[in-house]
Amino acid sequence: MFCSLELASRSKRSSAIVSTLVFSFLLTCSASAQQYEKELSASGKALWTIRNRTGRVSVIASDNEKDKSSLQATSSGAPVEPGDIVVSGNEITVRERPYRIDLVVRVPKRSRVKIESETGMVDVIGDFEVADVVTNTGTIHADVPLDALKLKFSWLSSRPRFLSDVELPRVKEGRGGSFSISGTVGPDAKRKKQKKEKTAEQAKATEPTDDKAAVASSADNSADSSGQTPQNKEPERQGLVRLNFTTQRGVVLLNVDPSMAPNDLRERALTVAAKAIVRSGNPPLTDAIRKVSPRMFGDFAKTLPPPRSEPSLVTMHQPGEVVTSVSPQLMRVNASVTDRNGRAIPGMRDDDFSVYEDGNERKIVNVTPAVEPFNLVLLLDVSGSVEERIEFIRKAARDFLNTASPQDRISIISFNDDVKVISDFTTDRRLLSKRLDELDAGGATALYDALGYTLVSTLKPLRGERTAVVIMSDGDDNKSFVPFPAILEATIESGALIYPLYVPSGLIPEGSVPKPSITVDPMRTKYLTITTRAAEEGEKLAAVSGGVFYPIKRLDDLQKAYDDVVAQMRTAYTITYASNANNSSRRRVRVRAKREGASVRLSPVVEIH
Repeated sequence: MFCSLELASRSKRSSAIVSTLVFSFLLTCSASAQQYEKELSASGKALWTIRNRTGRVSVIASDNEKDKSSLQATSSGAPVEPGDIVVSGNEITVRERPYRIDLVVRVPKRSRVKIESETGMVDVIGDFEVADVVTNTGTIHADVPLDALKLKFSWLSSRPRFLSDVELPRVKEGRGGSFSISGTVGPDAKRKKQKKEKTAEQAKATEPTDDKAAVASSADNSADSSGQTPQNKEPERQGLVRLNFTTQRGVVLLNVDPSMAPNDLRERALTVAAKAIVRSGNPPLTDAIRKVSPRMFGDFAKTLPPPRSEPSLVTMHQPGEVVTSVSPQLMRVNASVTDRNGRAIPGMRDDDFSVYEDGNERKIVNVTPAVEPFNLVLLLDVSGSVEERIEFIRKAARDFLNTASPQDRISIISFNDDVKVISDFTTDRRLLSKRLDELDAGGATALYDALGYTLVSTLKPLRGERTAVVIMSDGDDNKSFVPFPAILEATIESGALIYPLYVPSGLIPEGSVPKPSITVDPMRTKYLTITTRAAEEGEKLAAVSGGVFYPIKRLDDLQKAYDDVVAQMRTAYTITYASNANNSSRRRVRVRAKREGASVRLSPVVEIH
């Protein structure tokens, strides 16, 4: 049976945000058949006014002059009727309904728009002349050209919460607890501002003193208007984009994919985990920290030595010569093989596997059964959500230490809003158990930062070896610098197996009581489940790494999960093969197990250095 794994390179800030919005919009519509479309008649550069109190509004300025202005609407409830949306000239108003109506509006390039909302998200995408947005708590997301940008972001009832792909002017505090950010961004905007100031100074210094000077000035202007280009005239540059965003308590995202925004957008001092990530140089993780705390990031980055570039030997070939790889790269992938009943298949050798990369079979160098020790990181959540249950965490961790194979090297890292290394890698179980007494509880939950720290700092020196991370948490992050998509990418690149053991907070105190009550408060059942977001993210982490996600529903499930994690690692195989593929960041790898009914699950492919 085949198992395939495709690895894709990291894309930069996507210019395909428009496609994503429209795709998700159409997907929703096709699923619920609630779509309404209408072609709009654009009247030159008139102001477009859009009002939608609760639904999402996405306004897209099209670069293609042939594109017609249009409106698409979808509903979370009953089908959208023409009367639900009032269109009068360039004004669009969504009427109050008991369900949410979302809009996607396409307008010409360099349009002027005004959007009014309360709780709905607003997207402004493309090249606008002016975009005025007013919300209450809704997120405002802009994806616009940054060559010449003039902005004013105002928060009337809260401290600023924003994330930007470029450094913005400093926050100013106003009256009544209001805050604002205003100024210009981009080389063209600054150049225009400097030119305007210089022109004003020159005009003041060279005011005409007689009629002759006045006539000369008039002649110069006439020459410019005649179509002759002065030698010092600058080439045409990006038109100025003006963004005026006013919100009570909303979030502002400037040229940042909303999915890449962390839960806490307040600029704050870098933690131990964040500094370690910055030192690692991991692009997606480091970039995420830069966007959240640009000034703190800049100050810390200045203290770091410049990155070293390793020398490399380059073989020159004659033009037209077909180059083949004389010394193929050695790549490594972990494979778990099970039968139809889910039981692991032991004793497999080199000739029991076939490896295909991009459709071509590759030579297997060796297959190593998982009898070699693993490097395990036990990542323990000791945040405020489990503060009164620290004894449970200690006991659960010790149970895992007793379950793991004696030859496995284990490191223990605890985390709340930052990380703390409880123990480096060791096989000394007695020492590890003793170190668990050092656990301290309290604080927020920076799960993604802790996992990022583990991948790029603790496990990076062990790249190519057997590595795994066992996470014990409720899975709800609320304090990390880095967002989940960046962690997902770092997980793929690391080659480490991830085993999320997510324990609902409500389970822990019930198990900690020596003599549980005969009756249980039925209201507690709502705390006995993992949140939807945590479960989805736990499943994704396990899937991309080749691990397994364990949603713990009963305390008895914990020991079963421990036993299964150890069994999974003990019955895996490490396959090393020779890759003749070019240094591509995208390769598709398939592994076939030559056993009847065998099923294969793969971890990410990593290069052996």
